Amino acid sequence: MIGATMGNGGVKVILVRHGEATSTMDNAERPLTVVGRRHAEEAAERLARCGYEIEEIRHSGKLRARQTAKVIGGRLGVPANRMRKVRGLQPLDDPSNMAVEVEAENRSLMLVGHLPFLSRFASALLTGDPDRLSFRFADAGVVVLGRSRGRWQVESVAGHDTP
Repeated sequence: MIGATMGNGGVKVILVRHGEATSTMDNAERPLTVVGRRHAEEAAERLARCGYEIEEIRHSGKLRARQTAKVIGGRLGVPANRMRKVRGLQPLDDPSNMAVEVEAENRSLMLVGHLPFLSRFASALLTGDPDRLSFRFADAGVVVLGRSRGRWQVESVAGHDTP
């Protein structure tokens, strides 16, 4: 359950898996389903209640990730010019390049993407090895990682089926 707030210091990276999307048989672009949009709205509400402030949202550019980013960013008051598509967040991308980028950050941000990338990215930040840990993300699931004194740790985990 999400419980930490931005006020407890350090840089945060909030990892969000896109909401439930339609099948490729229904729509090759795979937009969010009605349920997927609702789960993204619920994730946004939880993040807002906990006081998270995000300076930038980066997403993969895939429609379902872009829509999830827009729902959450809108609720958290992130301006549209601070939500952007970036390379390196595709499902099978190597997480090492994004890990280097995030390590250089001095501000909190959100990455909206896909599995298995998000799980491998979290493992890379936490252990240096993208394959050491495995994280399960529900649709529109959230994992908050915090960096304090140069070390990353899991601060909270939430999904639509988390109380």
